Amino acid sequence: MLFIAAANLAAAQNNTLTAKEKKDGWQLLFDGKTTTGWRGAKMAAFPAAAKGWIVKDGLLTIQASGGAESQNAGDIVTLGEYSAFELVFDFKLTRGANSGVKYFVTLKENSGASAIGLEYQVLDDEVHPDAKLGRDGNRTLASLYDLKTSAKAGATRPIGEWNTGKVIVYPNNHVEHWLNGVKVLEYERKSPEYRELVKISKYKTWQDFGEADQGHILLQDHGNEVSYRNIKIRTLK
Repeated sequence: MLFIAAANLAAAQNNTLTAKEKKDGWQLLFDGKTTTGWRGAKMAAFPAAAKGWIVKDGLLTIQASGGAESQNAGDIVTLGEYSAFELVFDFKLTRGANSGVKYFVTLKENSGASAIGLEYQVLDDEVHPDAKLGRDGNRTLASLYDLKTSAKAGATRPIGEWNTGKVIVYPNNHVEHWLNGVKVLEYERKSPEYRELVKISKYKTWQDFGEADQGHILLQDHGNEVSYRNIKIRTLK
């Protein structure tokens, strides 16, 4: 009974902000109950629940639909746009799953099914084939997708358990990816080194890729079941 009570208490604390977090400027991007603040990347409203994204038990979950990229419900984006920020999110993968959290998404590009942007990769590295593609593991979990590999050894929790991701974009365009409290990569957005990485990536055809002054936050539908919770952001000055 004590274990159940503790579990219920922990669940009740999800998707909430402490008094200190509120004072420090944090805002919830997901309230645990509704899809307020989100819409489809390719539509004006949020996708119908029957199409894949559901809110249940305090989780925002994209349901499995065959593993294709944005062929069912599609990606979802925040209504707001952000420039310098700290973004935190919990995610739980199912076996073989693929998703991603993108930032500086402008929705201006004719990019086909999936909107483009800088991506914090969310992936089951052991099973999903994407982990073996790209260069030197730059499509594995917590990497800057197809650009820079994460040094996440020892930081990953097993499939089916919750992981916490974090992206920090400083006003000077220094960017960091974190996984479960460990900084796993950093880079300088708009720098010559960053632009060289873009030139040898799948994004080389997009002019000024990832260099917008502000953009939406995006959760990716890649046809696999992945759940999110505790999605929060604060702007940095």
